Amino acid sequence: MVHANRTMGAEFGGASLDGPATGMRGQWARHALLPLRLFLGATFLYAGIDKLTDPAFLSASGAGSLGETLRQVHDAAAFPQLIDLAQQNPVIFGYAIAAGELAVGLGTLVGLLGRLAAFGGALISLMLWLTVSWATTPYYYGNDLAYLMAWVPLVLAGTPRFSLDSALANRRKRHGAQLYG
Repeated sequence: MVHANRTMGAEFGGASLDGPATGMRGQWARHALLPLRLFLGATFLYAGIDKLTDPAFLSASGAGSLGETLRQVHDAAAFPQLIDLAQQNPVIFGYAIAAGELAVGLGTLVGLLGRLAAFGGALISLMLWLTVSWATTPYYYGNDLAYLMAWVPLVLAGTPRFSLDSALANRRKRHGAQLYG
């Protein structure tokens, strides 16, 4: 039994089944999601800022506008009903997308409500995949599906390292120990 634990622990980046990871592999394992978190957070933050600063995107019609994009992808979307909903007021919908991307990007970067931010990012990526990039062939040329899959580990794990979530959890532990310990 002891040998099985040591062998299985080696398979999980140096983490034994009984306790925390140790050594260099353990350090890497604890920080494995940080590059993904930084990339996705920065990308969504940039995408939100880019949309808010692009007057063409926030127009109902014209080259580069969300309205024009919606018209172009309507017939090829997996759920054209989502496009119909957005076409009712593309300017407000554009602001909503930009605000969502900003919130997701900031939440992910600073690690505040990390799972919720990641879920929001996954939801935005899912909606974009089902509408704008659904008709991309072969499917792996479209990036929205890859973004959706990239958000899943952060939805599952949250932002446990270098985050406001972990700082708040540590603060709650300290104050709880002082009050009840």
